[in-house]
Amino acid sequence: MTLFSPDSPAAFGYRMPAEWAPHRGTWLSWPHKEESWPGKFEPVPHIFARMVAALAPHEEVHINVRDADMESAVRDLLAADTSGGINVFYHHHPTNDAWCRDHGPIFLQRDAPHGREEAIVDWGYNAWGDKYPPYDLDDVIPTLVAETFGIPVFHPGIVMEGGSIDVNGAGTLLTTEACLLNRNRNPHLTRLDIERYLRDFLGVTHILWLGDGIEGDDTDGHVDDLTRFVGPRTVVTVVEEDPRDGNYEPLQENLKRLRTMRDQDGQPLEVLTLPMPRPMEHDGQRLPASYANFYVANGVVLLPTYDPERDPAAMAVLQRCFPDRRVIGIDCTDLVWGLGAFHCVSQQWPAL
Repeated sequence: MTLFSPDSPAAFGYRMPAEWAPHRGTWLSWPHKEESWPGKFEPVPHIFARMVAALAPHEEVHINVRDADMESAVRDLLAADTSGGINVFYHHHPTNDAWCRDHGPIFLQRDAPHGREEAIVDWGYNAWGDKYPPYDLDDVIPTLVAETFGIPVFHPGIVMEGGSIDVNGAGTLLTTEACLLNRNRNPHLTRLDIERYLRDFLGVTHILWLGDGIEGDDTDGHVDDLTRFVGPRTVVTVVEEDPRDGNYEPLQENLKRLRTMRDQDGQPLEVLTLPMPRPMEHDGQRLPASYANFYVANGVVLLPTYDPERDPAAMAVLQRCFPDRRVIGIDCTDLVWGLGAFHCVSQQWPAL
């Protein structure tokens, strides 16, 4: 059996690097849709500004903005909130919303005779099963980025979101049945079909399936709220300790699965646990607050914080996982009202 389909990115040698591989930069789509944070939008741009301030000393920060007026407003905010926006680049790519992990470009790389080459995958995007139309502007962001930088772009022709997958850069991918098998994404595809697309367009050889996501997650179970690779054979996974909490059973089930899983070479995974913050609600709605929604960049790891009693434990776990990076905790109690945190709003650009 041929591992990759002919003429697929993987057949040409392209692979998706792990998030902790060196970055050229980080992509963000600047927040502007107040309906995503109803009654609580005002602090959100300032949280983005804190992200930029933490990232820019270590790598480029590329921001999608609507036009020159939005660029000017963001420049002013960064100048007021940070050290002035040095190492920040603006692109007039209008968006519907700010969730760049899911609508942004996924970068691939391959080794070539004259050096490393990159490409972009432009998956279809339908706002998590047509939940929040319109999303036409978001859907074309990867191709706009590819055109801006003259990068080859591949179009799989199916719906897929960056937050639904996580890779170790060595051939293994983590995902969830709740999301990728949901009929609101690709109802014409079987599980085997979806695995073929993941292999062909991301260059992975081994796919690990978790079950359900956490309560309040409108993405139908993105893996970046559950379990993340922090090394080629090491994962961190969130665990709820209270049996009365709705997250207890699904997270225990995922933990059980992880402890039986192996990587692409048949080696067992090292499984570390992260706590869950205490349940958070806003206007009676359970929020998907999770310490697994961290973002790994050059020199730093951005950790969303929510709970002063449990934040230090999560920070300590991640600091042990990334001893050569500084773990920076930033309060995301307002950001998560939009139903996502740092990983949801960012997309890495690996360095060549």
